[in-house]
Amino acid sequence: MRPGALVFDLDGTLWDTTGTCADAWNRVLARLGIVGAPVTADDVRRVSGQPHREAIRRAFPDLPEETIDVLAMETAEEDNRAIAAHGGILYPGVRETIPLLRARVPLLIVSNCQRGYIETFLGWSGLGSSFVDHECWGNTGATKGANLAAVVQRNALRAPLFVGDTDGDRAAADENRVPFVHVTWGYGDVARHDHRIERFADLASLLA
Repeated sequence: MRPGALVFDLDGTLWDTTGTCADAWNRVLARLGIVGAPVTADDVRRVSGQPHREAIRRAFPDLPEETIDVLAMETAEEDNRAIAAHGGILYPGVRETIPLLRARVPLLIVSNCQRGYIETFLGWSGLGSSFVDHECWGNTGATKGANLAAVVQRNALRAPLFVGDTDGDRAAADENRVPFVHVTWGYGDVARHDHRIERFADLASLLA
């Protein structure tokens, strides 16, 4: 059956904001008086794909839970401000290919990011009009699998594909019996995939 929609993960799939977020996290750490080695883009990349609070907990395993709560809240807000101002790096082909894909099937986003992050991506990238819906952990507190199920149901999607870069994305697709497209340029390895692409523009061939 020909795919009837494309649902995308965000970080590691459509763009990379790890440099911008590292700077944002360092500003929050300084503001809170938390002393340690500066956060790098690689540090952020290693925990990307998790719900934001879990990413912070993994990035700072020695901090107490009450500090993690504050740090997660403030880094989420600082991330959104920084990305609205400075953006991220769209992967090659994203800006050119998304409008072409939108002309053929509905496009959606499901992410483990904080509230407001997807909207910041849509505004900064100028691609907002290409996506018909989105959902994230920050809005619902739910897993990626549950959020994927929600967008599939409320948009009455038929034969969607889920496009992502991590095994968490693969697991969310499997949970919903949705074929998984692994993008090779992202942040993680996967246990299995239904399709694998090395260039963003190759998504068009999956709609043939």
